[in-house]
Amino acid sequence: MKAVRWLLATTLLVSGAMAATPGEWLGAANRHEPRLRGGELSEEGERLRDQLEELKRQDRENHALTIARGRAYVRLARAGLMPLSEGFGALEAHASRLERLRRALARDLTRSRELTAQRVDVSKAIQKLADMKPAERDARARAQTAVAAAEERDQAFARAFQSDWSPEPRTAVYGAAPASSPSTPERGGFAGRRGRLPFPLAGRAEIQKVPSPTGEGKALLLMGTLGAAVRAVFQGRVAFAADYPELGNTVILDHGDQFYSVSAHLERITVVVGEDVDAGQRIGTLGSVDQKPGVLFEIRAGHSTLNTAEWFGI
Repeated sequence: MKAVRWLLATTLLVSGAMAATPGEWLGAANRHEPRLRGGELSEEGERLRDQLEELKRQDRENHALTIARGRAYVRLARAGLMPLSEGFGALEAHASRLERLRRALARDLTRSRELTAQRVDVSKAIQKLADMKPAERDARARAQTAVAAAEERDQAFARAFQSDWSPEPRTAVYGAAPASSPSTPERGGFAGRRGRLPFPLAGRAEIQKVPSPTGEGKALLLMGTLGAAVRAVFQGRVAFAADYPELGNTVILDHGDQFYSVSAHLERITVVVGEDVDAGQRIGTLGSVDQKPGVLFEIRAGHSTLNTAEWFGI
């Protein structure tokens, strides 16, 4: 009798949770989400906004999983002692499955509370950044850039004394953010930018010429700060944006006339296939190559990888 009462009580509890609307589930987080002002957020603001969108995605997935498990639990719980007619073995298996679902639901609900709390924290950070005066935001961005540059110099100095030092030469560059351009075709097209392409990373980066992993020719390994924005070097259309074997998250841009740029080992992808992008538009964030922050970049003509460094004048 005690087991039956426990089943009925839990059934009512889960049924009530499953009846909640998505707005009620996520209301606490939504009330704290700021109204973002386009074009006014810094790189830090973009990173926080990406983090918020990722938390939203995880929240939606967790919510859908909880709903599915909850409904399954309710169906089993309503069966009560019916499996007893099939023997004590069937009843034992039924009770075991109910217990597993109950524990999974408890984990799902805990995860939902954690995601909601994280969303609130990130939203508050975005709002605080958006409410800063432009001068304060600029000063903060300069300070963060200086700290990141100092850390990169320290890492480069330490690498010089590592036993696994590679004789492959590296070049330190300071790239400006690629200037945003209209979607109208430029005179001379992509070929006309040979030797004058902007770097896909802004700020300090170490560049190393490496063999292309997808064919003959030379690619570039650009090492910078994990999570930094990776931008389109020329206007084009997204031909591929997904995980690719051995290359991780990869974005391929079609720049016309059979010219393509490939950005691989991204931490995140921020464009979709078929999307038209302008020069300077963010297409993803810098991930890691061989456990070091970096992005693999190459220029291709058809199926052939070109000497990518020449396109940047190096």
